[in-house]
Amino acid sequence: MTTSTDIRPFRIDIPQADLDDLQSRLARTRWANELPLKTEGAVQTGPVPPGWEYGVPVGYVQRLVEAWRTTYDWREWEARLNAYPQFVTEIDGQQIHFLHVRSADPDAVPLLLTHGWPNSVVEFLELIEPLTAPTEGQAFHLVIPSLPGFGFSGPTADQGWNRYRTARAWAELMHRLGYDKYGAHGNDAGAFVAPELGRIDPSHVIGVHVTQLFSFPSGDPAELEGLSEHEVGYLTFLQTFRDSMSAYAKLQETQPQTLAHALADSPAGQLAWIAQLLGGTSDEHVLTNATIYWLTNTGASSARFYYEDHHAEHPTTPTTTPTGLASFAHDFRPLRRFADRDHSNIVSWNEYDRGSHWATQDAPDLLIKDIQGFFGKLTTS
Repeated sequence: MTTSTDIRPFRIDIPQADLDDLQSRLARTRWANELPLKTEGAVQTGPVPPGWEYGVPVGYVQRLVEAWRTTYDWREWEARLNAYPQFVTEIDGQQIHFLHVRSADPDAVPLLLTHGWPNSVVEFLELIEPLTAPTEGQAFHLVIPSLPGFGFSGPTADQGWNRYRTARAWAELMHRLGYDKYGAHGNDAGAFVAPELGRIDPSHVIGVHVTQLFSFPSGDPAELEGLSEHEVGYLTFLQTFRDSMSAYAKLQETQPQTLAHALADSPAGQLAWIAQLLGGTSDEHVLTNATIYWLTNTGASSARFYYEDHHAEHPTTPTTTPTGLASFAHDFRPLRRFADRDHSNIVSWNEYDRGSHWATQDAPDLLIKDIQGFFGKLTTS
């Protein structure tokens, strides 16, 4: 296989025929049946909203499909994405798509932002101006890649695209862009990748900032000794989430191709599949991500990231790169004892009383200040 290291300009230009086909499929959606649920007066007591106990409700999908057909404008979002410099390059046999937005500030820090599933580079659009041209605080040169197998990076061409192979690709990407020292931030799947980027490229990564540290009990009873009531409550919440909300992860870890046939054939199905996690964000955000997954046919390959990562051999030693956590109220909030076990150099730990798993959407101000504060201290220390 011939591999090119060229970095080529990229512009999104979806053929109108593809958009017409999407409209036709949406108009012919066959709706699933569901049981009537009593939601009037119901109070949410766990991670599952009332009416969502069986999964994403038909009414939610019908409402968004109608908006997709009648009011949503992909060309508007296409133009918004194209307003930023975009590129593609081939790394390890895989096309990698990325936004590269440089700051005018001569003291700007290069920063790579990694999105999660079922998101895309759209996750970080609201952060671009505040981070590249801030009115105060640290400025950044931003590199925002599409994960391999996601969106405009296109489907993966071979096996093994887990967090570690992705981290190696990110290190190569930053090298090709000429950045000798840089930082990394990640959310969701990006919070898997970013610490590993620090592990494999420690002489170049100045720090790793994440919104989750996925550090859980190992099964050793000694780890649970002396837990406070608050810590026990957290572990109970975590177990409840795993029991009621993790069907997507279990399926994608074990049989991603089984689901992929439905996602590749039905845009309404693609929408419903990603809405379990994105449903708390705006309708525009859900529809834009659903459109990107649909148009690039990356439902299958994005799901394979879970399978590849689940079957990877994971390191047993902690990361050592300076690490910062911004933990938001309605999200996984790791216990420090487990986080310190997996990451030996946590230098910043901030917990916020608002925001969710998608803080870029509902608490961008807090996230921006946390990123600026973390890397600002690293560059001045």
